[in-house]
Amino acid sequence: MRIALFGATGHVGRAILDETLARGHDVVAIVRDPARLDLRHDRLRVATGDVARPATWLDAVRGSDAAVASLSARRDGDPDSLPANARILLEQLPQAGVRRLVWVGGAGSLETAPGVRVIDDPGFPAAWKPEAEAQGRALEAFRASTSPVDWTVVSPAALLEDGKRTGHYRLGGDQLLVDAEGNSRISVADYAIALLDRVEKNDAPRRRITVAY
Repeated sequence: MRIALFGATGHVGRAILDETLARGHDVVAIVRDPARLDLRHDRLRVATGDVARPATWLDAVRGSDAAVASLSARRDGDPDSLPANARILLEQLPQAGVRRLVWVGGAGSLETAPGVRVIDDPGFPAAWKPEAEAQGRALEAFRASTSPVDWTVVSPAALLEDGKRTGHYRLGGDQLLVDAEGNSRISVADYAIALLDRVEKNDAPRRRITVAY
């Protein structure tokens, strides 16, 4: 497959890039600052582009079988960019012939009980709330979209951290997944595995799913 990856210089984006290349796929990484991506690989092409400016990346992603977006608002301090960029990708990817998009979502909008989200917990860190709320708005943008793009939003467990690549995970829907001890976690490496499995299997179209141990 040929996969267009937005956000390859981020922590999760780099794990997705490594996993994609390890599986033998070709990747075009769309990044604003190529100097931040130090990886060189025969199947990796790096293109300078900004999601918010489609003219900078439309030609680069033409011919891709799927796009993956691992975007964050932390660097720019503009949470509104997340739902805005979701809408831009949904509108513009079809112009490049790309009809599949997998989005790195957040855990904050997952339910811990009917009508109660992770972000509603009084102990949810205040510093995380702007981006968590923005990811929730991005999810709403996906659900409201009439774009022909078959999108999938993949929300991680409550705790997404560095750790071993085990290849094991569970899939869920809109409810937070917890283990027998009540913990919700997954390593970045295993999250990348779960996300790339969705790309390869082309499943869960037009749905938000979650992955955890």
